[in-house]
Amino acid sequence: MKKLLRGTGLFLVLSAFMGVSAAHAEVSEETAYILNTLLFLIGGFLVMWMAAGFCMLEAGLVRTKNVATMCLKNIGLFAIAGIMYWAIGYNLMYMDVTSYMGTFEWWTAGETAAAEAIDTSGGYASASDWFFQMVFVATAASIVSGTLAERIKLFPFFIFVVVLTGVIYPIQGSWEWGAGWLDQMDFSDFAGSTLVHSTGGWAALTGAILLGARKGKYAADGSVRPIPGSSLPLATLGTFILWLGWFGFNGASQLALGSAIDAVAVSQIFANTNMAAAGGVVAAILMTKLLYKKVDLTMALNGALAGLVSITAEPLTPTIGQAILIGGLGGVLVVLAVPLLDKLKIDDVVGAIPVHLVCGIWGTLAVPITNDAVPFMAQLTGVVAIGAFVSIASAVVWLVLKYTMGIRMSEEDEDRGSDLAELGLEAYPEFGHGSQKL
Repeated sequence: MKKLLRGTGLFLVLSAFMGVSAAHAEVSEETAYILNTLLFLIGGFLVMWMAAGFCMLEAGLVRTKNVATMCLKNIGLFAIAGIMYWAIGYNLMYMDVTSYMGTFEWWTAGETAAAEAIDTSGGYASASDWFFQMVFVATAASIVSGTLAERIKLFPFFIFVVVLTGVIYPIQGSWEWGAGWLDQMDFSDFAGSTLVHSTGGWAALTGAILLGARKGKYAADGSVRPIPGSSLPLATLGTFILWLGWFGFNGASQLALGSAIDAVAVSQIFANTNMAAAGGVVAAILMTKLLYKKVDLTMALNGALAGLVSITAEPLTPTIGQAILIGGLGGVLVVLAVPLLDKLKIDDVVGAIPVHLVCGIWGTLAVPITNDAVPFMAQLTGVVAIGAFVSIASAVVWLVLKYTMGIRMSEEDEDRGSDLAELGLEAYPEFGHGSQKL
């Protein structure tokens, strides 16, 4: 009897007991509606938890004098992203999309809990979809935050986030997820290697170029001065939080849990997501040992994130072995891209450009390797088109901010740290300027 109650046998026994035949094992439309909605909500709060991961990662990789500012930026950008995605972004990305964008209007839910009956034909509650899509746009903004840390002014950054989350991100997102022109040519980006991560990466890259490097980062003779962060344990915690949140990021992008096929797909996505991150960590550890004779913890942390970004464009079709290799190559790319940026004197405080831009491109171009229904030229077209649009649009916004209100802190404020200059407080007052007065 115990053997009969294992796995699907349990379902059949219970079905027989309730007088339901195995031929009618499919769930009802309402049950599928509930399960799909639950997937969106669980995935959404896991992705929201990634905001804490970005915050801890960035707080750990900046100097002590800038930690409080990073915390404020991360909670501020998440709030701004939510408001802008409600006010403009969601409908611009999904409502009545032409080939290039939707409509400029705020979003409203299609149903209410106060209704006597709910139309379940849509497959999920509209608010659950809005919530799940909203937390993605906040992820893109978080990428910019880490790259430009320690020298950008607070309010110019927030203004950029308003434009990024309300206009730039939704327009390019509509090209694929809103069934726009890229979707029509069979471009595929399952959970956002390009639409989320490369978009944040391009915005960060243009900002870093126009903002310039931190004072003392690059010497006149071309040498690079390492600037250690405040807390590697905090950065490690942030990485683990992001790793956990990524199961919601990729898994819930299946967009359905109302059938056994969907349940198997979500399970495979979880497994591939995890193993791609593992491949990225191991590859980064081996590469830093090979190149520098010592293992770099920050590279290992970014290796995990590189693997996660790399698998995000197609986490369903690879085998576990292929997922490890895709993530592993992402880890290699990060280790190679970080010194390349330094040679170009592009100062990326947390390594977000190698992780999110470089690996976002790699992950998108790798989709046809495991999914032969996706043409390589469509992937390349999407990477180039989105890169060009986001870069140009971001550069325009950054330039307007630079020549109106300014985007960089003064040299004196940079020396003091953004915590005192922007906030008038310190994250660790017992170790900072305040302790010297005691």
